[in-house]
Amino acid sequence: MRKPRWRYTRRKLAKGLLPLFAPLILSPIATPVATTMAKPDSKRIKARISDYKVLKFNQVAFNLYNHMDLQGQGLRFEVFDKALTGYYNLRREQKLSEKPIITIVDFTKSSTEKRLWVLDLSNKEVLYNTYVSHGRNSGEEYAENFSNDTGSYMSSIGFYVTQAPYYGKHGLSLRLDGMDEAYNSNALDRCIVMHGAEYASENVIDLTGRLGRSLGCPAIPMEHHEEIINTVVGGTTLYVHAADDAYTSQYLDQVNAMAELVQEESGEKAALGATPNLASR
Repeated sequence: MRKPRWRYTRRKLAKGLLPLFAPLILSPIATPVATTMAKPDSKRIKARISDYKVLKFNQVAFNLYNHMDLQGQGLRFEVFDKALTGYYNLRREQKLSEKPIITIVDFTKSSTEKRLWVLDLSNKEVLYNTYVSHGRNSGEEYAENFSNDTGSYMSSIGFYVTQAPYYGKHGLSLRLDGMDEAYNSNALDRCIVMHGAEYASENVIDLTGRLGRSLGCPAIPMEHHEEIINTVVGGTTLYVHAADDAYTSQYLDQVNAMAELVQEESGEKAALGATPNLASR
């Protein structure tokens, strides 16, 4: 007896659809997809915010660098950027006075070059650019070795805060308090001070091919030393830079530096009744 055609058609259709539905039948029951969105990665967001603050700080620093024509004065942006970072971090920790002065020494340069700058950030001016000596055991023409040890007769790198002046064997001198542990924190005990010296002059360069050397102090030309000391005295920043890859400092935190800069800008603009605009710095 011949089977009804409708049964044959239904069976054929079932065989054709079986391969399509078999994976659904044989596989475990799928879990419904969550309807709520995954929470953002807070660490990634914080990292992006930090990157933005660093980028913004570098932009502000570069604008100021160009405005003051510091490249034309022989100061590299890398060195200025670090000095400015330290300045704002020291301000954040309330270690500085209200004087907007930064002194920078770049010991990557030859002692025959003018490698000390005194900058007025408020008026955006270079006040001084002159010679500065390094310690006798730090090197000959170039300063290459540094120490925080008493009796080393070497220069010490890092951030300092200027203290009170006094009169010593070199005349008017300026005490320096080292802020970087293990790099210059013994400066006061070592009597590392800024002072004038006859050997920090072009005459000595002409005679010996290099600047005279100190016992570790940043010695400057006699003809300018009193003016410079009176300018930077009393709670201003001194940054001594060198080609030392091992050097680290808590004061090189650009995120915190940017926070202090924003706060300073906000205070200035609020006093004028305006909105802060960091791009104008």
